[in-house]
Order: sequence, then structure tokens, then C-alpha cells
Amino acid sequence: MTRIESIQAREILDSRGNPTVEVEVGLRGGALGRAAVPSGASTGVNEALELRDGVKSRYLGKGVNKAVNNVIKKIAPVLEGIDATDQLTVDNTMLGLDGTATKSKLGANAILAVSMANAHAAADALGLSLYKYLGGPNSKVLPVPMANVINGGAHSDAPIDFQEFMIMPKGFDTFSEGLRAITEIFHALKAVLKKKGLSTAVGDEGGFAPNLNSAEDAIEAILKATKDAGYRPGKEIFLALDVASSEFYNKSTRKYVFKKSTGEKLTGADLVSFYDELTAKYP
Repeated sequence: MTRIESIQAREILDSRGNPTVEVEVGLRGGALGRAAVPSGASTGVNEALELRDGVKSRYLGKGVNKAVNNVIKKIAPVLEGIDATDQLTVDNTMLGLDGTATKSKLGANAILAVSMANAHAAADALGLSLYKYLGGPNSKVLPVPMANVINGGAHSDAPIDFQEFMIMPKGFDTFSEGLRAITEIFHALKAVLKKKGLSTAVGDEGGFAPNLNSAEDAIEAILKATKDAGYRPGKEIFLALDVASSEFYNKSTRKYVFKKSTGEKLTGADLVSFYDELTAKYP
């Protein structure tokens, strides 16, 4: 009843208006799982390959028909009949079929879409929420949400080199209460930025993209908004960064260049020291 009977794939559009892969996995017992693959505006140098068509006349080369066809013609025939509840076998079968370190043959977007849809299908077959299926019978807490509230780097035109400034709620009784805290802080942050005379337009991922001077400025604005919303930084709300430093790394000089802000050039050791300073100073 939990063996894979069918795998379908299609091209859809993501929140940026770019094509991405959506997959449906159907099981013999009638359970169904569906998943769509996210993608970032920037890609780290060691990240798995997102397979795009490269045909400039269609979606500016960002179409994913190659990945969709790989799901239908290459992955589906191999996975059909495998027990969906054996996630490790499903994933390892696809990795073996691809055979590359970066998943460049089938495309990481094809492999991930199938893997996620399969997990959803297995959870559906067992009558479980996805987090309980993945976390096991003792899982009682949903993963903590991380919300990107200020966008820099490749995610906006704001003069901040770090890409994502996120907040994480901790210790709330339910996921919904943590999400409520995020929402209230987001609206408080809008008020903080307005009071500073800064733009409240949003960037690529829905966070604000204000004309702040530095990473510290962004963090200080978030902490003020957290307090204004009635929450305690370092107790209930913590900060997280997705720096995406490969986006401002200069290979020829082997320096990290803050090209959107101060123009400062740092070695790898200097950048790590800066991270240390931020983690020591902020929650």
C-alpha cells in the first residue's frame, strides 16, 4: 500500500516569477504527496546544481523542462515499486542514478522535488503530519521558523552586503505563537524604519530593503523592533544571518569586498573575526 505507483512532474512559477519543479508522488494505497522546489537568488560555490534549460528565448533561460523530463523519464521508472516509507532507499537510488557530487546530471531541483514529494506521500499514507513522520513518534515540537525581515546582498538593492537578516522565536508553546511574534516584530520594524525616514519597500524574499549603512545598523533596527513589539532579545527572540559571502568574494584578490556598502576588503580570517564580534555582541 505504501509502494510508489506513479511520479508526475511539471514546471510551475515560484514567488519570484521564475520556473521551478513541482512533483506529485502517488502510492498504491491512494496516498498522494506534492512538493515544489525552492530556489535562491544567489547560489553558493559548493551548492548542488539547479538544472535550468538555458534557452534564452524562454523564461530568460530559466526554464526547467530538462529537470521535469529527468523526473518523468529517468527517475520515475527506477523508483516505481519502491516503498515510499524507506526514504533512505528512495534518496540513495536517485543519488546513485545521478552519480555526480553536485547532482548535475539529473539536477538537484529534480532530485529534491521527488524526495520531498515522496516524504509527503509517505506521511499521508500513515496519517501523520510531515514533522511527526520525519521526527519520529517522540517529536512534539515543530521546527523553529526563521523569518527573513531585512534583505541585503543579492536579494535587494539596499547597500548592505550581508544577504539575510533573520529572527528566530524560541521557547513559545506553539508554532503559531512563534509565528505571531515574528509578524508583530515585522510590523514594528516597519514603524522603526519609517521613523528613521527609510524606505519600507520589500526585497526579493519579502523582508525590508532599507538604505542602512551596515550590518550592525540592520541588527540594531531589528532589536529595537523586537523590544517595541514587547519581546525580549536573547530570551524569546534570537538573530540569524545568511551572509552569502561567496557573493562578495573577489577571487583575484582573495578578499571579501563590501562592494555595496563601505568598500572594505577583508581576508577570510578577518571576516570570521567580524562574525565573532557580532555573535558576542548580539543574541
